[in-house]
Amino acid sequence: MLNHSVIIGRLVHDPEPIVLDDGRKVLDMTLAVQRPFKNHDGNYDTDFLKVSLWEGLAHAVSSYCKKGVMIAVKGRLQTKKYKIEERTVSTIEVVGERVTYLAPKDKGIDDINN
Repeated sequence: MLNHSVIIGRLVHDPEPIVLDDGRKVLDMTLAVQRPFKNHDGNYDTDFLKVSLWEGLAHAVSSYCKKGVMIAVKGRLQTKKYKIEERTVSTIEVVGERVTYLAPKDKGIDDINN
């Protein structure tokens, strides 16, 4: 079986990692990803996708990326279930394994993986 995805989008907010009780670092961020086709009104819709990064990758992205920066994220899809009142809600997020900074080369960062 294969669970592999690549998304390209812009950061919706400045990334801020958190340190969990067990000492691991996680960064939950949202990417705005424009759809490649126009809707019935002639406009491009945008999806807002949740991405989680762990440990060194979380640190690197929070150090080098800011709101509005375009990045590519290679990772896997993962479902999460939440209990809201008496309903169980499922969501899908991307767990990032590799992040590539898609800014002009004069910015000085090509690939921000460890």
